[in-house]
Amino acid sequence: MFKRLCIVGVGLIGGSLARALRAAGAKGEIVGCGRDPDHLRLARDLGVIDCYETDLATAVAGADVVVLSTPLGAMAGLFTSLCDHLEADCVITDVGSSKGSVVNEARAALTAGQLARFVPGHPIAGTEKSGVEASFAELFHQRRVILTPLDENLPEAVARIRLLWEAAGSEVTEMSVAHHDTVLAATSHLPHMLAYTLVDTLARMHDKDEIFGYAAGGFRDFTRIASSDPVMWRDVCIANREAILGMIGRFQADLTLLAEAIEAGDSSVISDVFNRAKAARDRYAGRLDASADVIE
Repeated sequence: MFKRLCIVGVGLIGGSLARALRAAGAKGEIVGCGRDPDHLRLARDLGVIDCYETDLATAVAGADVVVLSTPLGAMAGLFTSLCDHLEADCVITDVGSSKGSVVNEARAALTAGQLARFVPGHPIAGTEKSGVEASFAELFHQRRVILTPLDENLPEAVARIRLLWEAAGSEVTEMSVAHHDTVLAATSHLPHMLAYTLVDTLARMHDKDEIFGYAAGGFRDFTRIASSDPVMWRDVCIANREAILGMIGRFQADLTLLAEAIEAGDSSVISDVFNRAKAARDRYAGRLDASADVIE
């Protein structure tokens, strides 16, 4: 699959990918790259990577595959720094939750030849934990990875990234960049916005200790994703702002209608909303329960 794989950002996702590829029998060298040598040293000591570099140019030297696994806000700078140091045949991918911003930044910085070998990707997998110490080889097993190939992409580059994720145990699908960002705004980004906002609202109430003290399983399950990495999700908000704002606006309108029905004591409207929601949730229960442990 590779002779030298460079993972830029060895956290939960990057670390789990390295572990998964090792478990699948990959023999090539895996080098980690990041700004914190202590963090990278931990990754090496845990056996996640073979070696590490804090200098990006040194890390990607000789690499035939590079995986960018950093917050979205770092992508533009990475592409700019990478362009003068990549091997001519190096294939690049990323794991960002928003693809439009990443693609625009790649087009602005990479050469035509490098862009032909940049295959945007997004693993629909994760937990509420972060850091390389939270990584594990089974994270991607039977989870979807979405590739959003570009018109410029070489078929062999797409095939190579597909093989990488399939070796990690994933089901690989493809869709357009715009469609990906619309779908993920609805299924992933909006739920995170709701969870973060609900927890923040309750945490700022004067009787917050009592409120959280009486919280039960429903509150726990709904708000678990508010323990996700705030930096990562801040960057997602900025990167996919248009699609996220569209979903927030739609949800606000529906929530306003429900609030008006509650104020008016309109049991018919309230029942209609709840019954439609229950029917939809029950219809997709099997699919949703299969990914119950996934935070993305």
